[in-house]
Amino acid sequence: MRQFIPILLFLTSTIIGWPNTATSRQSERPHRIGVLHVGDHVPPGIQTLQDGLRNLGYEDGKNIQLEIRNLADEDAARRTAGEFVTARLDLIVAFGNPAVRAVKPLTSDIPIVMVHVTDPVAHGFAQTLARPGGNLTGFVFFSISSGKQVELFSQLVPRLRRLLVLVDPRDPATPTHLAQVREAASILNLTLVEREATGEADLERVFGDLRPGHVDGVISASPNLHLKFTTVLIRLASNKGMALASYRKEAVYEGALFSYAPDIAAVGHRVADYVDRILKGARPVDLPIQQPTKFEPVINVKVAHTLGIEPPPALLALADEVIE
Repeated sequence: MRQFIPILLFLTSTIIGWPNTATSRQSERPHRIGVLHVGDHVPPGIQTLQDGLRNLGYEDGKNIQLEIRNLADEDAARRTAGEFVTARLDLIVAFGNPAVRAVKPLTSDIPIVMVHVTDPVAHGFAQTLARPGGNLTGFVFFSISSGKQVELFSQLVPRLRRLLVLVDPRDPATPTHLAQVREAASILNLTLVEREATGEADLERVFGDLRPGHVDGVISASPNLHLKFTTVLIRLASNKGMALASYRKEAVYEGALFSYAPDIAAVGHRVADYVDRILKGARPVDLPIQQPTKFEPVINVKVAHTLGIEPPPALLALADEVIE
């Protein structure tokens, strides 16, 4: 009987050791994260997300593997989201409403961090901001009303009387934003010229049909349009000599007249913190959806002067940044 004791001890120690070996191998596997965005530009928050992860000790290709996809439309986003889900990634970061709409129906267990969404409760992405529910959490961007954008537009451009409003009827966020624009225009006695567009060809047609002096400025009432076609809108408005309101300061650097929005690049560091917490075991349901608390007016005076606009000094004094 004694001769079997060493063998039994060996087998027992080997069996006990198996889980530790498996755990060690699992911990060595890089965390795989998919990043989705729909639009004609790369969100600056992606770079700060990468910087934030690096500051937290994650190195792409070693202990983390990022799959970043900037996509032209929601069809492409749905296909890519399906690939992410099939590959069983550890976490998905979705920039903007279209990306969230693409991935949310495909998985109920892979954690999703939403970034730059408009109204996650109204759009069915979350139950409440404090307790999102399910597998999603993240960061609201457009918590400022579109009506406030119209109000600032009228202050910046005193001659503003007729405003071109671009509307994507397929965007679920359109009714809310359009209602805010209409209410502000009524108070300010502005005439709205509403035109529908869903793609670049539609936008080309809308601007092509404008007569000189037909409108004094342009704003989008649909997040889909200024997410997908930022560069296109800047080009079309510039070619027509029109003032363009934008939703982010980076577009003002590129030729829009002004923006009044949170610093969308800075949010990347906060996204990195949520990613880190989830990878370490936190549940999205326990992480409240955060809203921006600071909004930065940014004005491009060079564009204003090109358009024959003299911004009021009082408004310039309030701007966080003035581009000369």
